[in-house]
Amino acid sequence: MRIDKFLKNSRIIKRRTIAKEACEQGKVTINGKTAKPGDEVKVLDEVTINFGNGSKSFQILEIKENVQKSEATNLYKILD
Repeated sequence: MRIDKFLKNSRIIKRRTIAKEACEQGKVTINGKTAKPGDEVKVLDEVTINFGNGSKSFQILEIKENVQKSEATNLYKILD
């Protein structure tokens, strides 16, 4: 699954366009490498997002196309 789509489905970032912009600005890394919006993510990948005031790291536990809001937090584990 594309990283921008995963960030939206997992509700880490609210909209896919914002996730895409974050990737294009170099704020998202996958396993230590800067991510492009179309980069594929797999289970157990470590993703870091750099915000203005800090960063958030998490590990992908599951990938699903359609996710309910109540299940979204089951897709990842926060590492910080």
